[in-house]
Amino acid sequence: MTKRGRFITLEGGEGVGKSTNVSFVAECLQAEGLEVVRTREPGGTERGEAIRALLLDPAPQESLNVDAELLLMFAARAQHLAEKILPALERGAWVVCDRFTDATFAYQGGGRGIAKERIAILENFVQQGLSPDLTLLLDMPQEAAKQRLESRLSARHEQRDRFEQEQADFFQAVRDAYLARAADAPERFAVIDAQHSLDNVQAQLRQTLATRVATWR
Repeated sequence: MTKRGRFITLEGGEGVGKSTNVSFVAECLQAEGLEVVRTREPGGTERGEAIRALLLDPAPQESLNVDAELLLMFAARAQHLAEKILPALERGAWVVCDRFTDATFAYQGGGRGIAKERIAILENFVQQGLSPDLTLLLDMPQEAAKQRLESRLSARHEQRDRFEQEQADFFQAVRDAYLARAADAPERFAVIDAQHSLDNVQAQLRQTLATRVATWR
């Protein structure tokens, strides 16, 4: 019988370095001889990426209702689970995902103000008890994250997406919600101090992964 793979997520607000470090985490696991599936949310599938484009698009003049935003997140997640995440875990692959449901509790819960009890109803319905085995939360003060985001957008000549256009109080609420989630589930979360150099952050990630992989094997 094939041993189920592990599900690892990276979380954090804008500008903390998730995208860079998703690749690093995947490479660390591959160096251990593991099959790794790297993915992201919202997205991860053809239909999920179409929903992602809708959610991030800053152009439409018609605002997106917060409940519609929440339901779109879970619609993309349901497809993602069925098409990519669950099949990979069942065949023994390890899945590394850039954001998952903790992001929904942080952004739609903390940022938008949707009650976490309402989000939990959808979480239970869509995920049927599935939760990450390890969540790496990249955390840094909101002002420092804002500066990093601005530097990245400037260097790449990119425009802000619909979430990146939010104000400082929104992002502080997102950070607070993430840290509250981590405090409530310390056995699952590893909080990584992301305000240091990339080498330092990746050293923290490497040590956390080494400890968990040794425990799971």
